[in-house]
Amino acid sequence: MDNSSIHKSLLRSRGSGHAYVRKTPRFVTLAKWILKIAMWALFTLWVALLYVFPTDFGSNLFEQWVLATKENVFGVAGSFFLLFSGPIVIIALLSVAFLIISGKEELHEKKTSKNLSFHLWTFPVLVDGPFGVVSAAEFIGILLFVVFVVWAVCSYTVRILSSLSDDLTFKEKSCLFLEILGLRFGLIGLFCLSFLFLPVSRGSVLLRLINIPFEHATRYHVWLGHLTMLLFTMHGLLYVVAWTIEGDLLDEILEWKDVGIAILPGVISLAAGLLMWITSLPPVRKLNFELFFYTHQLYVIFMVFLALHVGDFLFAIAAGGLFIFILDRFLRFCQSRRVVDIISAKCLPCGTVELVLAKPENLRYNALSFVVVQVRELSWLQWHPFSVSSSPLDGKYHISVLIKVLGKWTEKLREKIMKSSKDVQCSAHNKITASVEGPYGHEIPYHMMYENLILVAGGIGISPFLAILSDILHSVRQGKPCLPRNILIVWAVKRSDELPLLSTINMESTCPSFSNKLNLQTHIYVTRESEPPLEEGKVQSCINSSLCPMSKGCGMSILVGTGHNIWSGLYFISSMAGFVILMGLLDIFYINPFNISTWWYKGLLFVACMVASVFIFGGFVVGLWHIWDRRISAKEQCEDNRLKVDKAEHTETVAHNDSDHESIANITSIRYGERPDFNEIFGTVSQNWGHVDVGVIVCGPPSLQSSVAKEIRSHNIRRQCSDPIFHFNSHSFDL
Repeated sequence: MDNSSIHKSLLRSRGSGHAYVRKTPRFVTLAKWILKIAMWALFTLWVALLYVFPTDFGSNLFEQWVLATKENVFGVAGSFFLLFSGPIVIIALLSVAFLIISGKEELHEKKTSKNLSFHLWTFPVLVDGPFGVVSAAEFIGILLFVVFVVWAVCSYTVRILSSLSDDLTFKEKSCLFLEILGLRFGLIGLFCLSFLFLPVSRGSVLLRLINIPFEHATRYHVWLGHLTMLLFTMHGLLYVVAWTIEGDLLDEILEWKDVGIAILPGVISLAAGLLMWITSLPPVRKLNFELFFYTHQLYVIFMVFLALHVGDFLFAIAAGGLFIFILDRFLRFCQSRRVVDIISAKCLPCGTVELVLAKPENLRYNALSFVVVQVRELSWLQWHPFSVSSSPLDGKYHISVLIKVLGKWTEKLREKIMKSSKDVQCSAHNKITASVEGPYGHEIPYHMMYENLILVAGGIGISPFLAILSDILHSVRQGKPCLPRNILIVWAVKRSDELPLLSTINMESTCPSFSNKLNLQTHIYVTRESEPPLEEGKVQSCINSSLCPMSKGCGMSILVGTGHNIWSGLYFISSMAGFVILMGLLDIFYINPFNISTWWYKGLLFVACMVASVFIFGGFVVGLWHIWDRRISAKEQCEDNRLKVDKAEHTETVAHNDSDHESIANITSIRYGERPDFNEIFGTVSQNWGHVDVGVIVCGPPSLQSSVAKEIRSHNIRRQCSDPIFHFNSHSFDL
């Protein structure tokens, strides 16, 4: 297809879209604003405290705080926890209230605003570099962390140098300086550690509050992990250098004090952290992902021995984020115990596997969600994340994922399905059972917030866009408030055998005459073939094999952090209350009466109380939640024909794909031996769509994301008054 055809296919925006707007009572809106202001004020004060703490003024304030609060029942550990971890816990509690009162609010239509504006979280600032694509908001966050670390190190260095006595020899001054500076590096590392576990708490109320899905937050964990381990490495290295100069390195390393810092546990903790750090570096992770995954489970050793190393009150600095992570981890463990029905499995000719999993009607997700799947017949340890390829409007009782065969685990899965499809009797030997965590993702379907969408996919990255497209088509057919009206899909694939993935969604059946209601165009680039092997533009049927239901379990568990707001809120509140109760009882009946003063032992008791509170108090709520889930599921199972009907609908959709080929061909152009020219694509959109907001969502390898982000940044900087503003959004999962 020539360049002019692309220009013709990109129609101007009709300007008649509608947006999703929350219709809420005034008192609810007021309550939400009060909660937002309270959370922002608390967070700002918390950050200000961290910045002031390295100064003399901050140290004096801290000493006064400890003197004023250490007489409480929790002692010094309570003072440290309330000052450093308390703000994040309180913000999480306020987040629970915010999510509960937000609830499922009624949606109604409102005209789109004519005022265009840049958004800090969708404007790419850094594109090529060690951080990948970084938005303006992310850049501000990185800058704040870097400035804090540099400021704290400089402030501590000046204070240490000014405090050294002139009576000491140069050697004594050097060793004392290295030891005190090493101590300060460890303290700064604890401050960074307080944030480290927040991004990997998949369903935490904090991520849901700011609407950051886990697949985005993992990169924040990666950045923080590198920074934290760098600080802890410097902490240990400075001590090693000082002890080497003094000549007692071995004695110091093996020391395990009862009162004071226990060195040996710190060495063990640092060794575990270094092993995790080394195996998480990109070259090692890409070469052997399983090595990275298994060694990363050493975080348990890292945190437990860190508590033994510093004791309870210093460990309390980073305890808030860890507690939220333990809450999420226990809930994931409970959810993953259930065996989930695999309604159907298909092997597509391009080497992609489609799994259709059973789910209860009341399990919420959106088109940009993802699930983490374990197949026990392949491995009891490996969990793999996959984007959802179905819309919640496709069916009430199923959820679909597309799995590209790229490694050993996916290859074994395809072979297992192929063998099972040939097994007429579906013997137990070829049975496949699945366990699922999730779904996780955005709290709201943000793809519905744009009237104009550009979806850029690379290979299997088309999977979430199929869900988006299905979501939009269903909404248009049902007459729901649906903002997207102009959609351009740009899909780059290596070979043409991947093209049938596009036919896994039956557009004409989903929304008859959709081309009259939706301006949809698809441009496909087959990069490694110079000419079409078949008739150009024809999308072939994709079904190669399918099989009978493979397990006799049930639907996915609704025990997920992004699920029922009230239950997840009760789970958090009860666990936090349980932690306070256990710590109080421990201090009243054991630590204070028996005068327990051993630092490492009190650190161990502190961690034990955190874990026990989640298992006992949080576990009680999870048990009630599970009973409630079983009752809801029992009602659904009383009408088991619903699931069969839903499955039949899914099968019917696939069976009628042939009738949809002509509609797909009319909106699809295919180029062979070319890569997308994003300068041309965005230039054409600028000319034809005019002065509008354009949401750009990219799902593909980092190189594709960088290319798109670079063009968006360039066009936004050079834009004229009549040009659109492009908003960059990425959807990927790269651990």
